[in-house]
Amino acid sequence: MLQAHIIQLLFVSAIFVIFGTTTTLYYFGAALMGILLLGTVNYIEHYGLQRRQTIAGSYERAMPQHSWNSNHILGRLMLFELSRHSDHHYMASKKYQTLQNHSEAPQLPTGYPGSMILSLVPPLWFYIMNRRIQQLQKNDSTDSTFATKPAVA
Repeated sequence: MLQAHIIQLLFVSAIFVIFGTTTTLYYFGAALMGILLLGTVNYIEHYGLQRRQTIAGSYERAMPQHSWNSNHILGRLMLFELSRHSDHHYMASKKYQTLQNHSEAPQLPTGYPGSMILSLVPPLWFYIMNRRIQQLQKNDSTDSTFATKPAVA
């Protein structure tokens, strides 16, 4: 890990030496944007969903119902099938361009781009998403997706 930090520091130093202060600031701005986008996407694709912990202390295998899915075309195109994240949970080794839709997985109210924007307004996000979580719990009382369920062997 230390080696990775040193390489990154050398890379940023090279940008500064070769291109100057302005380009270095643009680099940091782009890096910040990437960090924020990654955090936002990770937040929306797993919000309110949990895997059940077994008595042995491990967790059940990640399955499609452990992430929010979206089959909206705009999000699929913009994010290279990331909106089919549920299939990644089902088969993590699958290449992103071959991810399939899982209609049985929890579905976001909009595509990923719309949900990312919606998550930036927390009261609205909580109102919409918490109602979806409650509906999922009501529809399938045997589902192991939610934290309110007891642990099993």
